[in-house]
Amino acid sequence: MTKKDENSVSRRSFIASLVSGAFVLKMSFEGGEKAFAAAIESGARPNAALAETQLGTWLRIGTDEFVTILVGSSEMGQGILTGLAQLIAEDLMVDWNNVVVEQAGANSIYKNPLYNAQMTVGSGSMRGYYQSLRLAGATAREMLKAAAAQTWSIPIANCQAANGRVTNTQNSAFLTYGQLAALAATMPVPTNPTLVPDSQLRYIGTGLKRVDIPAKITGSAVYGIDVRLPDMVYAAVKHCPSFGGTLVGTPSTPSGAIAVVPLQVMSGTGRGTETTGMLNAVAVVANNTWSAMRMASQLNASWNIPATSQNLNSDAFFAQAEDYLKNGAPDTRQAERVGSTRKFQNWGKPVTATYYLPYQAHAPMEVLNCTVRITGQAPNQLCEIWAPTQSQAATVATANALTGIPTAQIQLHTTFLGGGLGRKFEQDFISQAIQVAMAVNRPVKLIWSREEDYRRDQYRPMAVVRIEASLDGEKKVKSWKYNNCSPSITLQRRTTANVDGQAVEGSTTATGLTYSFKSRLVNHLVLPVPIPVGFWRSVGNSINCFAAESMMDELAESAGIDPYEFRRIHLENSPRALAVIDKVAADANWNGTIPGGRARGIAMTQCFGSIVAEVVEISLLTGGQIRLHNVWCAVDCGRAVNPQQVRAQIEGGIVHGINAALWEQVTFTAGRSNVSNFNNTRKIKLREMPQINISIMPANPSVSIGGVGEPGVPAIAPAIANAYFRLTGNRIRRLPFFPV
Repeated sequence: MTKKDENSVSRRSFIASLVSGAFVLKMSFEGGEKAFAAAIESGARPNAALAETQLGTWLRIGTDEFVTILVGSSEMGQGILTGLAQLIAEDLMVDWNNVVVEQAGANSIYKNPLYNAQMTVGSGSMRGYYQSLRLAGATAREMLKAAAAQTWSIPIANCQAANGRVTNTQNSAFLTYGQLAALAATMPVPTNPTLVPDSQLRYIGTGLKRVDIPAKITGSAVYGIDVRLPDMVYAAVKHCPSFGGTLVGTPSTPSGAIAVVPLQVMSGTGRGTETTGMLNAVAVVANNTWSAMRMASQLNASWNIPATSQNLNSDAFFAQAEDYLKNGAPDTRQAERVGSTRKFQNWGKPVTATYYLPYQAHAPMEVLNCTVRITGQAPNQLCEIWAPTQSQAATVATANALTGIPTAQIQLHTTFLGGGLGRKFEQDFISQAIQVAMAVNRPVKLIWSREEDYRRDQYRPMAVVRIEASLDGEKKVKSWKYNNCSPSITLQRRTTANVDGQAVEGSTTATGLTYSFKSRLVNHLVLPVPIPVGFWRSVGNSINCFAAESMMDELAESAGIDPYEFRRIHLENSPRALAVIDKVAADANWNGTIPGGRARGIAMTQCFGSIVAEVVEISLLTGGQIRLHNVWCAVDCGRAVNPQQVRAQIEGGIVHGINAALWEQVTFTAGRSNVSNFNNTRKIKLREMPQINISIMPANPSVSIGGVGEPGVPAIAPAIANAYFRLTGNRIRRLPFFPV
């Protein structure tokens, strides 16, 4: 598709055609291999079959002058294919119109330096790859210049690279990258290439259009759920309806089905009640997805449900947490201690509050799915996997553990992800697909229904947080005692004597609570509830920011100080955070007049290397609900590589946080989730959306680049709660505001 073709239909007319029913989308699936070999192009490439030269790990240069940039992160709608490609293109000094972006395969050479593994989690792609990919572009550029210098027999200092060519500064002669690439690949690799200085950046800091969007508009983009292979069958999963239950015998194969396959919990995938080797699910295999799902839902399976499952009730979980906070927990882990805890009882009348947060489901729009094909015989057996995964490294390891096939003979095709939110980092659905493929000896696509997705999630943990704080004579926080009682994501995965960093992130100095308190004590009280828990967008920050930022407002009220000003006086040692909160207050005209019947709340968070402050403006609706009118947000991520994508990610995080704060929760009765589909919960509607205004702070070369996928989430819940208090005089300490 050429640039002209892309723009021949306006967005407005495209949407109008959808509404009128006049738009017909034609899609063709010709096999998974062809779909995943296709590059995602930012420009038109007329001669894709021309020869290419690999220059380092991350790029290939074609004789047609197109540069293919490989990206090791998974694209789940966050625009990372574009953002990471911008880094290489910048220091390679190539024309962006000649850039092609391609999803890299699964290989340790593509690992994220931040995690030492190939995975897309923790807002870590830009943070992890920023320096290494810029250096990769600069290294290739210098090798191309060296090739030109050798060709012309001149010093490399007389070679200048720009826009995909190297120019001889003595006579203005030039050679293109395509002409130089083969020779450049033989040049010595420079050890410390110079990066493009900030004053000359062309792509970094520019809102280039996302390279994945054209394919998604035309329907040519392939998500995991779209994969088709020759001779493929389809499997749908049915889990035990209660956590802790196991399968009693393999059910009879329904009429019309191909097979029923019992599914084991494999080592490394079990959480909570799930233990390695237990049969907690079955897969029904059929000739199409809908038949498999229908048969699975109607399957007459018998389950052995232990009596202890009857005790898995949300009310009991919260009661146990309250008891631990009152009387002490058997497993209490100190995360931070500053100053003397003995003085907590002696520094004025404390302000004490307890905050409650529920389990949260991930519910990405694309449900869990995975396609597997195993061919050949040992020792030449090959395992191919097509998956919307956030963890290539773990997926290959899972396949190796299950099949025994060497990792060199395991080929993973990372598809587009229809949302991930942390859920597609896990390996349960991957291991199930591999088990079915091994059982039926045919290519298989396994899929979870939306009901299975909700009922068998690895949820964000519930939490009860109790804070006791007091003020000194200057009305500053003198003591801060913070106890978070919640299940441990870490302990459900491995035994450790350390504090679960996910549980306390955002509540300690080291993890982002930047306020200056004279004494601070932070504990994690481990709640041994066996509901499976996992990494949910912003994880512990979404819990601890609600508690801490709500308490900051409660302390401001006790001190008789404006909430914004109260935060300012506690940011004396964090000029970067102070600048962010000042910016959002200025954007919102915090001290100005606001319309009658409205109120504003403020909150901030520092997480994943970024600082975000938010102001929300609300009013009351009939029946006690609220309307959100405006959200102002200021974000400091060190440097915005693509400001357009930064705004999109922060805005998406705000919307995600609004849904979680106002309506969403997962509760349990006798080990069963009470939420099974979108009709059991509530999402914000388009007509209810507030106006969102986002300011990005100027680039700050003195700090490391921060992530943006998650930092927009945590501050919105306390900002709304704080606005609600100012509007009504009632303090919301339990989420969600309006349980469905």
